Amino acid sequence: MSRRLDVELTSQRGDGSWTWRAAGAKVPKGVIDASLLTGSSKVGDVLKIEADFDIDGVTVLAVVTQRDKSQKGTFLELIDDQPFKTVTEKLADRKKSDRSSKPRRAPKSDVGAKSRPKRREPRPDRKAPTAPIVQLPVRPTPKRLKPKRTHRSAVLASLPGEQRSVAERALAGGLRAVREAIKEQNAKLKAENKPEIKADGLIQMAQDILPKLRVAEWLDKAEAAKTDLVQLDLRDLRAVVSGSDDPMVARDESTRALATELKQALKNRQEAELTQWLDDLRLAISANRVLRAIKMSGEPPKAGVLFPAELAQQLAKLTTESLSVDATSDKWVAILEALAFSPIRSLVKPLGSPQTTNDALRETVKRLAPLIPQIASLFAIEVQPGAVAPRPLRPPRVKKEFRRKPKAAAV
Repeated sequence: MSRRLDVELTSQRGDGSWTWRAAGAKVPKGVIDASLLTGSSKVGDVLKIEADFDIDGVTVLAVVTQRDKSQKGTFLELIDDQPFKTVTEKLADRKKSDRSSKPRRAPKSDVGAKSRPKRREPRPDRKAPTAPIVQLPVRPTPKRLKPKRTHRSAVLASLPGEQRSVAERALAGGLRAVREAIKEQNAKLKAENKPEIKADGLIQMAQDILPKLRVAEWLDKAEAAKTDLVQLDLRDLRAVVSGSDDPMVARDESTRALATELKQALKNRQEAELTQWLDDLRLAISANRVLRAIKMSGEPPKAGVLFPAELAQQLAKLTTESLSVDATSDKWVAILEALAFSPIRSLVKPLGSPQTTNDALRETVKRLAPLIPQIASLFAIEVQPGAVAPRPLRPPRVKKEFRRKPKAAAV
């Protein structure tokens, strides 16, 4: 959302643009295009601008023209050729007959015309923004896979009661979980001087039941994925498709047609998501939304996708300009957290460290130094050989407050 600000012109750059800072203060500061200024502009002029504030900086949209307060009005010169004569006025007496002859109220059409306010015309001296604000598209949040247990419950219901516990243990952890459960049970029976359970029969039972349970579990996931193919998260769709390659699932005839359909759907989704990802990247770069473009570059829709060299050069240039010496420490921290996990991190080489730094910035550079050594050297931080690369920071979890229900009074 844009707002107005009084700024002072500080210098003129070689490309025709001007630098500015807030009038009477050091920050905020930025650059304004020369096309928004008049030809008589000079260093020290105080202007009122309309600007948009975001994490990437301040974007000047227009210069608001102000009225000169020194000129309060225009005066006319009175030329007097004749001597001044006073004017006298005498009001005539008003008769009652004159009052009754005149209408007390005007017609409704006249009243409406006189009382209706005139439409305000736009001021001609107010300039429209030369560069419209680019609105980046907002993509819907993908849905996570939420399978039902229809097929799984049907298989478990068809088993005898003594086999269900073995089947559930085999489905949760495989045959290894069944062997461990038998081992723990025999240890308890031995301590109680009771006969132990024969493991061979139970393991053979689990081997016979496990393929049916694997197929039933995959069918539950596949049917849920087919229901939300358009909005399903690609990670969940890939997991379902890779699950169809399980030998137990692939051997079953009931899964082949559905697996083929999901594989084709995954291919189409990946191609569409890749095209959309590149379009959003180009739009973010053209709108100078550096932070968002860096984050998007590190989140391709498909693993192993090569980042286009042309976009990499453009984004690296914008990132280098954003990491200027007069940028704030908070801006450096936000950009470095995204840059360290972006494919363009080795292309960004700032000219120097910021003029003012804080502990948070130094700790961030120290933690990310193995991924951005060329930036760590600006802060005199050396990267040790074989240093472990850090992982992205996880967003903080929102703590939920649980209220205990009051206990019912005893009767």
